[in-house]
Amino acid sequence: MALVLLYVVVLILLAIVLCGVASLLFGRGEPLPPLPRGTTPTVLPASGVTGTDVDAVKFTQALRGYKTSEVDWVLDRLGQELDLLRGQLSSVHAAAAVDVEADDGDGAADVEVDREQT
Repeated sequence: MALVLLYVVVLILLAIVLCGVASLLFGRGEPLPPLPRGTTPTVLPASGVTGTDVDAVKFTQALRGYKTSEVDWVLDRLGQELDLLRGQLSSVHAAAAVDVEADDGDGAADVEVDREQT
């Protein structure tokens, strides 16, 4: 009977030592605090969204799929980025068209001046 009691005591001491070592190695097991309301772990750069950024987007899965707030946020950000890029592209096209018209007008005036001198 004393031998069984000795085994039980050694087993309990061994379990306490193992739990202490695991606690030191892995921490106390406290969960992370929840994210503040209205924030998301989904990340995109502030500007210059690329295809790899979009490919790297991961949504938190909820009970019936993804969180719609996160999906809506990403879609809004991508829409804003596309609008910005399209606006920049249209201004570049407009500036190029003005430059082409200015070059055409100056070239015609140069030809007329050359004709008058001869």
